[in-house]
Amino acid sequence: MAEEAAHDLMAEGDSDNTRLAYRAAMRYWAAWFGARYGQQMALPVAVPVVVQFIVDHAQRSTKAGLEHQLPPEIDQALVEAGFKGKLGAPALNTLMHRISVLSMAHHVSKQPNPCVDPAVKALLSKTRKAYAKRNALPHKQRALTKEPLEAVLQTCDDSLKGKRDRALLLFAWASGGRRRSEVSEAVFDNLHRGDEGAYLYTLASSKTNHNGKIRPEDVKPVVGSAAVALEDWLQASGISSGPLFRRILKNGKLGTDGLSGTAVRDIVKARCALAGVGEDFSAHSLRSGFVTEAGRQNMPLQETMAMTGHRSTDTVAGYFRTGAAQVSAVARMMDSGKQKSDKA
Repeated sequence: MAEEAAHDLMAEGDSDNTRLAYRAAMRYWAAWFGARYGQQMALPVAVPVVVQFIVDHAQRSTKAGLEHQLPPEIDQALVEAGFKGKLGAPALNTLMHRISVLSMAHHVSKQPNPCVDPAVKALLSKTRKAYAKRNALPHKQRALTKEPLEAVLQTCDDSLKGKRDRALLLFAWASGGRRRSEVSEAVFDNLHRGDEGAYLYTLASSKTNHNGKIRPEDVKPVVGSAAVALEDWLQASGISSGPLFRRILKNGKLGTDGLSGTAVRDIVKARCALAGVGEDFSAHSLRSGFVTEAGRQNMPLQETMAMTGHRSTDTVAGYFRTGAAQVSAVARMMDSGKQKSDKA
């Protein structure tokens, strides 16, 4: 059932990463159900089962501290079988994602959806509020803004791998915060030279462009230091067709295969670790970092969205406003008044 549901969900997904996330969530549901009830899961899932899933995985306050309902022996079995990374309750975001995936599985299978039942919706709402009252904010990957990115770039030497990683990081960040799937799927054939050493890259497929039609907003500039790094990588690698960013083999030679989305993530994390800027960065940090930096530098929101490809203002505004808040003149009114008083 999990495999069939995952197959249906794959048709709904628009990237390898999304498909993998859907598949992992459905496999976890099937494994948990089997361990909890001793039988194979089938759609539709009953409402009490979804309620049990929530209380098994959501922490609640008790006199003994924070607890969740998942029996220790089942928790241990799920970890040993590789369905969980570690013992204990998952992050709230993980729980919500798994509920969302189950809901989508019922939707695409045209089955009665237990996730929209009033009892489930009310429990999820109260769960979010309970976490908020405990100041347990949803985890977000840190934004890789300009300063830490510059430190990360310093770790990229003049070896073939160093040139690749520098070009990859700058291409992903400076062209609008490209998603890791967009970086891994980038091909030389969609890269064109512009004026004065600049490049233009055409996104033939992205999260907001499912059918591959070429639109003006899908042409992204790669200019300045990003263009220099890309040119350096192309000259060193000799790439003239196929995947733009490729594996470097153990013998130091260039491979023919493009990088996977996981490899892009690993490159970002490894370089951040080398730079000593922190361990809580990932590939998405390039995208959120671009938007946050745009807010810090008071760049127009619409121009920023044109670069990132965001369609919804709500989606991008959170990162943008976080960056803008750090340089807010309104937030510095007390200091501003003090400076004027000192001058007087």
